[in-house]
Amino acid sequence: MIEFLSPVVTKISRKVPLRTTLVIPFVLQIVAAVGLVGYLSLRSAEKAVNDLASQLHAEVTNRVEERLRNYLAVPHAINHANADALTLGQLSLNDFSELELHFWQQIQRHPETSYIYVGTEEEIFSGAEQVPGKLPNVAYWTGESPNGEFETYATDKKGSRTKLLSVVPGYDLVNRPWYQAAKDAEKPVWGEIYVWAAPYPNLALPAVRPVYNSEAELEGVFAVDLSLLAIADFLSTLEIGKTGKIFIMERNGLLISSSTGNPPFLSENNQQQRLPASESKSSLIQATVEFLEQKFQDFQHIDTPQQLSFRLDGSRQLLQVTPYQDEFGLDWLIVVVVPESDFMAEINQNTRITILLCVVALIVAVGIGIITARWITQPIHRVSQASEKIANGELEQHVEAKGSIELEKLAASFNQMAGQLKELIENLEDKVKSRTAQLAQANQEITILYKRLKAENVRLSAELDLLRQMQHLILPKPAELKAIKKLDIAGYMEPAEEVGGDYYDVLHTDGVVTIGIGDVTGHGLESGILMVMTQTAVRTLQEIRETDPVKFLNTLNRTIYQNIQRMNSDKNLTLVILNYFDGKLSISGQHEETIIVRSHGEIERIDTIDLGFPIGLEAEIAAFIAQENIQLNLGDIVVLYTDGITEAEDVSGVHYGLERLCEVIQLNRHYSAEEIKQVVIDDLRKHIGSQKMFDDLTLVILKQQ
Repeated sequence: MIEFLSPVVTKISRKVPLRTTLVIPFVLQIVAAVGLVGYLSLRSAEKAVNDLASQLHAEVTNRVEERLRNYLAVPHAINHANADALTLGQLSLNDFSELELHFWQQIQRHPETSYIYVGTEEEIFSGAEQVPGKLPNVAYWTGESPNGEFETYATDKKGSRTKLLSVVPGYDLVNRPWYQAAKDAEKPVWGEIYVWAAPYPNLALPAVRPVYNSEAELEGVFAVDLSLLAIADFLSTLEIGKTGKIFIMERNGLLISSSTGNPPFLSENNQQQRLPASESKSSLIQATVEFLEQKFQDFQHIDTPQQLSFRLDGSRQLLQVTPYQDEFGLDWLIVVVVPESDFMAEINQNTRITILLCVVALIVAVGIGIITARWITQPIHRVSQASEKIANGELEQHVEAKGSIELEKLAASFNQMAGQLKELIENLEDKVKSRTAQLAQANQEITILYKRLKAENVRLSAELDLLRQMQHLILPKPAELKAIKKLDIAGYMEPAEEVGGDYYDVLHTDGVVTIGIGDVTGHGLESGILMVMTQTAVRTLQEIRETDPVKFLNTLNRTIYQNIQRMNSDKNLTLVILNYFDGKLSISGQHEETIIVRSHGEIERIDTIDLGFPIGLEAEIAAFIAQENIQLNLGDIVVLYTDGITEAEDVSGVHYGLERLCEVIQLNRHYSAEEIKQVVIDDLRKHIGSQKMFDDLTLVILKQQ
């Protein structure tokens, strides 16, 4: 703040008195501080609201999910119990009087269920339905009844039929959606939600379970209808701010339940039908669904919890939508929406009070600033007058100041300065000569240091040049690569600096071709030394015929790790080792992806992230090492590279990319390995253009002959 105001104060002080100059920055700082406090207070309030809303959303959603899990587990548990009773011989699908009494007793133990029933392949239906405030009704149907009549009876306290309540003709069991759902799934699932009018309007969710005989033939389907109206009763008990809403809907947009207390279906002329959430009587729910439709176009695209917000009538609404799924095929969306105003009313009132207090504090501070400035400037004015006289050559000046300790010290310092100034003018020439001699001596010392630095740079350059030559000397020679039968191999390496950290090698022993490629972190001398050590360790292990990839990489890692510890370095490297023999290729170690381009153009990308661990980072890595085997056919190509290739940037900062590398190799797969390598390097140079190369470039091409 002081640095920002300094130029302003300097400019103002040239035109206005010191008294005003002191007051203005004082006032500006207070105004800035008041504004900053107000802004931070508002932002802090908004953040607190967002955090509180997120916590509320999460807590409410968790409570709803827990309630759903417990509530929705009941019907499947009942079906499971009935299926077990059938298997144990405790129930018989042929004794429908026994089934009817069993369901009548069972539904009274589970008041949350609406209907418990069974249908069989013999076209017989039996069940019991819940009747609020009364004993359950029982229902019976058989395909042999006249006109397929579905009969419902009232019952007495023993479960016996007493009165025929209704007869519905034309019932077709095997084509009912709940029966077909179980038959098609061949396992316990949820049926389709439906609205059911008698004996009272209800929204039911059927849980169905097919049962089979010993020959695995379908015998029938147990089912339990669960009332979804009870979920609405639970939702209405949740506190979601003052006016917040929570609702559950299917992926097709149909409403399942809400905290509004309104039924999730429409009743017209004694007919009920499902209610789309977008047609809810709650304007907040309507607006929320409309926003989600605009945001996602299709509710199927919501596969993770989403924290969102939108505006309704100028007010921000805080929204969370969470998918809810279970093992029986349920796929719902739980939506919690709370107006921001439910949280902000008290915060806005506190903000207004804060602003008022800040204005009062500003007025008081300005008044105090004016009085303080006048008290400070009067002694300074006397010092100013004495300074003008000194400037005119009147060096004999003495200032008396009264007031604060600082002003008295200022006056004493001024008086001392005046005396020193007089003495300085008298002895200025001698001091200039002395200073000139000191500067000459300093210049001589700088020249000596420069020569030493130049010599040190020459020495370091020679050492780096020697290491760079060593790196290139140990790279595989073209003659070595050509001597390898059945493989056409080409390699390329170019460091970004004098000494790079990339490594590749091709070794051929007893018909086995070992190819290694790695990338040391960083550049410079340490990286180059680590690269040379890696090449030596790989060749040593290859020479002693170590073929086990776990022992190979773990031994190499311990060697490099111990050297890194001795060097007191933080370097490490990624490294992948490929072993080729008679058309078979094994891959071990963690590095960039390995690209396989088949002769017919198909591209396979082998991710090596799970095949190893960075070398030199930990002492033991055997547990992380794995192997992947690839069969190479005639004309197949294997591509190895370091990230300097794929992350090379053009002048706009765009990476060359793995996709472009694959495309170039695919288009030129009919060429030799050397020609493919050159095409890639040329295309890479074209992409980089005049941009500086920031990382080492290493590329190895293998082609099965």
